[in-house]
Amino acid sequence: MSLQDAEARRLYDQAMQLAGIGAWECELATQQLSWTPGVYDLFGLPRGSTLHRPSTVDLYTHDSRIEMERLRAAMIRSGKGFVLDARILTAGGISRWMRLSADITHRQGRPWRIYGAKQDITGEKQMWQGLRQLAYSDPLTGLANRRAFEAQLSELRRIPADGSALGTLALIDLDMFKPINDHLGHAAGDECLRQVALRLEATLSDAMTIARIGGDEFALLICSTAGWSHIVHRLNQALAALSLPVTWNGRLIEMSASIGATMLLPGRHHDPDRSFAEADSALYVAKASGRNRLHLFGEPLQGQPGDAMQGALADMRVLRAG
Repeated sequence: MSLQDAEARRLYDQAMQLAGIGAWECELATQQLSWTPGVYDLFGLPRGSTLHRPSTVDLYTHDSRIEMERLRAAMIRSGKGFVLDARILTAGGISRWMRLSADITHRQGRPWRIYGAKQDITGEKQMWQGLRQLAYSDPLTGLANRRAFEAQLSELRRIPADGSALGTLALIDLDMFKPINDHLGHAAGDECLRQVALRLEATLSDAMTIARIGGDEFALLICSTAGWSHIVHRLNQALAALSLPVTWNGRLIEMSASIGATMLLPGRHHDPDRSFAEADSALYVAKASGRNRLHLFGEPLQGQPGDAMQGALADMRVLRAG
């Protein structure tokens, strides 16, 4: 049956409230805002209170405010509407995500009024963030996983040439990890992996990415303005931390690791596959030269001529293969 206007409006308002949606409009000549109750609720403002556009715009986070104003100006120029997912802080300081839909009407050929809807999508964003966390994190250690690491590495194809930051890709492999699993069981091995993650986070807390990319393999992306020697010092600190034993079920499990690293120079194009191959080659040299050490791609192992030659040959093999 057909609903009466009042009943239809009541049903519509209930649906809008359930979906967290409110309507809005802004008269361009006066900048006067009009909101339905849903928008007041979204921003945490008393329903019916006086609206002042600059004050409401201040409730957008910095990046969202800049993007919203850019899209708004483009809409006024072009006449084409837009949709934006924006972050706001309510009047009470609560962080929320809002889907802003906007369009424009004209009068006598001139932009006259913009209007649209604002919807609370905080729950949706949290759900997707949870799914992303599952997709991009390692469930055992809580670190980033290989997929997340490769995405981050791909974004570092070019480091700005302003000299402000030097990048480093480092790969870590635990020494003699298989016997731990074989002799003590996977529970012991899992505890060792968790401890490795905690130690890396503690010693390299400012790393861009710390990831577990395989069974006992970890990867680091570091950017620093302090120079190459500082990065090497930090990697040696991590190496020392990883050489400490792990306590499990009242016993000490001896641990050590090998690290291979390559430099990502500012202003240069970096092929992710080649950079990974360089770090992997350096890791191979570190393990073949006695384990529990750091090797830098293209550099000899200090004080060990035989290892230096071995390292150089290994690096050359990878470069030729690439």
